[in-house]
Amino acid sequence: MKFHWLLIHTAALSSFIATSPAEASPDSTLPGIPQSTPSGLLQVAQAMVSDSFKWAIKSKEQSADQPAAPLPATQSAAAQPETPQKTTYFQRARSYGTHPESDPPRYVRNLAKTGIDAFKDLDWLDVGLDYRVRYELRDNDIRRNSLLTDHPVLLRTRGYVGIRNILDPFRMAVEFEDARGYNSQFPRDNRDWNPFELIQTYGELYFKGALGQDDLGNYRPIRIRGGRMAWEAVDRRLLGNNQWRNTTNNFEGFRVTFGQEANDWEFDAWGMQPVIRDINEFDGRNKGQWFYGAVGHWRKWSDVITLQPYFMGLKQDGRDGRQAERDIYAPSIRAYGVVPNTNIDFDFGAIYQFGQDNGRKKSAWSYLLEVGYTAKHDWKPRLSAFYSFVSGDRDPNDNVDNRFERFFGFARPWSPDDYLVMENVKAPKLVFEFSPHKDVSIDGGYSWFWLASDKDRFNNLLSVSTPNAFNRDVTGESGDFIGQSINARINYKLAPLVDTTLGYSHFMNGEFVKNRQQAALGEVADSSNFFYAEVSIRAFK
Repeated sequence: MKFHWLLIHTAALSSFIATSPAEASPDSTLPGIPQSTPSGLLQVAQAMVSDSFKWAIKSKEQSADQPAAPLPATQSAAAQPETPQKTTYFQRARSYGTHPESDPPRYVRNLAKTGIDAFKDLDWLDVGLDYRVRYELRDNDIRRNSLLTDHPVLLRTRGYVGIRNILDPFRMAVEFEDARGYNSQFPRDNRDWNPFELIQTYGELYFKGALGQDDLGNYRPIRIRGGRMAWEAVDRRLLGNNQWRNTTNNFEGFRVTFGQEANDWEFDAWGMQPVIRDINEFDGRNKGQWFYGAVGHWRKWSDVITLQPYFMGLKQDGRDGRQAERDIYAPSIRAYGVVPNTNIDFDFGAIYQFGQDNGRKKSAWSYLLEVGYTAKHDWKPRLSAFYSFVSGDRDPNDNVDNRFERFFGFARPWSPDDYLVMENVKAPKLVFEFSPHKDVSIDGGYSWFWLASDKDRFNNLLSVSTPNAFNRDVTGESGDFIGQSINARINYKLAPLVDTTLGYSHFMNGEFVKNRQQAALGEVADSSNFFYAEVSIRAFK
């Protein structure tokens, strides 16, 4: 049944190209395009637009939409040595695990740039194929309601097709995913299992020079998308597609972007309904929930600091008592950069949340700070210190809910074993990173975790697949220390198209975990272990 829906969804998107605006369904989330376009209009549109996608094979220090800058007439290459010319305002944050997935995803390539002679003229077609397999050993996993050793094997296949240039200003993309998990002693859930699914099917109108150019000559485009989308924003803590997890966060709705990553400013806004991952049927959107937001990027001073003011909100109707009424607003700010004339980097974020949550007033907050130092060495060693505070509900009996809402963010950088999420936690962490070879990178760290409120829950404790009350002690008598963790990871590029990863994490249970395990299971584990081996293979260089 799910496969049939997938075929219908794909066919509908394909036929969309040939549908005129008058013939398009009023309920469609994708913009229409006429069957025939006057040649003069098409030429004008083609003159206005060009390639907006930023490919993973290019450095993010370069802009795909930047015109070539001529050498000044007063300077000749023979007379003076070449100096690097600044081509983009974008500076990548050095903070650990905060880099959003590229658009399109990293495994996608433009066929004309694959080095395959037969594809050299196909600069309008983007294609990607990626396969990942991961073996996990989970011993005394604290997320489960049994203390045992599990050996799950996770499989994920993704495919991507995108069209650009040839139909400009119209562009489109389709991304397929097949996610499965085997060999586990626990029931299937939508974290690991989502077979034969379309995670992206969108149409786009792209206008290259609609807002002119910045001082470096980069065009300021306008991009309008409609359909099903998966992407990441800011530092991924509130909006991520969860590359680590076997399944993907995605949404249906509209997204508008002014400017591009290379510009000194950029503005991105969206209104979306989350897609519900169904392990048996084709996924559909949650019609009772809207997730909306806007992110600004100010990069004029990016050599020192990049500013990202942003706002996100969640509105959920009650559905006649079938779900909670929620209306949550979250104004936020992030700033990252490098201290001038040093190798010290920083990343700071602050978020406040207010509104109404299931009949209670919402008042929650979070702040995060990371400071790092990168030594001048070929291995590029970096040592960083991180601290975060994420509020929890202080009093379950008052009319104020202080539990932080993490929206659709990722969890893994809080703890590699996937135990912690951005909710009711205080978390200091030390992290090291270095690269002894161009094909090898190593990182690891040591973390401590406390509940921000000892009367609120530890979200993932004893709750995967079967949520229950044992992850919370409303009296506060179970303590507030969750535990501490030591972890390490090695990434090795085995071949040009093959990446491998080995990782290990040892979690030492604190008093809160032990007390709640005793209450729920009648037994206690002092610690848990998580080991994994992962291989990822893509189709194109």
